[in-house]
Amino acid sequence: MGIRNKKTQKKVDLLEMSDSEKVKLIKAVKESLRQKVVEAKLWQSFVEAEKLTINGQAINCKGIDLKGFSISELMKTI
Repeated sequence: MGIRNKKTQKKVDLLEMSDSEKVKLIKAVKESLRQKVVEAKLWQSFVEAEKLTINGQAINCKGIDLKGFSISELMKTI
């Protein structure tokens, strides 16, 4: 559910990179993907929750209007 950055990404030519640069790039990509998977799982758990309570305030209850903050407000902080 992440928001894509619309900026043009720098193209990388793996054939011209040294082995150490390739290793650093692969580690960075793996970490980025791992974080995205964790974030997606977290958001999915929020969606599946019947009742979500933060600091004692009911945020999401099925069949009841939302109180508190909205998803768009959450996305601004991420």
